[in-house]
This record gives sequence, structure tokens and C-alpha cells, in this order.
Amino acid sequence: MTSISDDHVKVHFRMDVDEDGWPPASVESLWAVDLGDGTVRLDNTPWFVRGVASGDVIKADLDDDGVLWAGETVQPSQNCTIQLIVLKDDGSAAARQSVLELFHRLGTTGEGIERYRMVALDVPPDADLPRIWKLLEHGEGQGWWHWEEGCVTAAWRSTATD
Repeated sequence: MTSISDDHVKVHFRMDVDEDGWPPASVESLWAVDLGDGTVRLDNTPWFVRGVASGDVIKADLDDDGVLWAGETVQPSQNCTIQLIVLKDDGSAAARQSVLELFHRLGTTGEGIERYRMVALDVPPDADLPRIWKLLEHGEGQGWWHWEEGCVTAAWRSTATD
């Protein structure tokens, strides 16, 4: 994520919570750049929201209380969002940091959150998709993490089937 400036706003996404209580909230708020035309460009990686990635341009509407709510994606960024729950060392800060560093070498950015032992990865289209996929699968097989696709592209899907 870039540094927060005056053109940044919080945009809220409604989410359905399943019978197991996941995700742990019914709304996630993400930083975005207000483009001034009823759209925003997401400027951080989602923890729980599905179907959007950093850099996506989405419609956003203000409600009567002044809260900005996300609408449909009007221009996808071609970035992917991968969400991991770190199992190694019970998701310690050191374990989350090592996961971030491991994937950073393959072209990703991201951040960790202690409360849910999670790492959210922003995977740009020029990252090493085949090696990222193989590392995700390897780490899950080793019991280091559990991972899910929050938002993926056709390029990612073709990597997964190769």
C-alpha cells in the first residue's frame, strides 16, 4: 500500500458470514483513492473480501450516514489476492514475517495481521506465478499454512492447471 494521503477514503464491503462465523466480520473496510467520478481505486490488500484486489477500480456510493459502500468492479487491476492463515509456530509474528519475505522474493507484497494469524498477499501480474503457486501448495502440504484465493485472474488460473 502507498502512504495514505488526502485523496484516500475508506470503502466498506458487505460480506456474508458462514455458519462457522467466517469471515469474523460482516463488513471489511479498505483504503482506496477517490477518483472523483463515483469510483475508487483500491489501495490495500483485502483480508476477507472476495473478488477484489489492490488496484481494482470499483463503483462506490455514499449512504445517508456518509459511509462509502463498494459496488461493482469497473476495471480489474489484474492483481490477485491470496489469503493465508499461518499455522507454523502458531502464526507468530516471526512466522508471518518469514512468509511475507518468502513470497516477496517472488514479486508479491502484503501484510500480516496478528489477531487471525493471517497474511494477505497482493500478487501483481508480473510476479512469478508458477513459483508462487508451487510454494503455496508446498507450504500447505508441509502444514505451514492454509491458503485461499481471494481474487484471481485468468493468468493465475492457467498457472494452477499447468
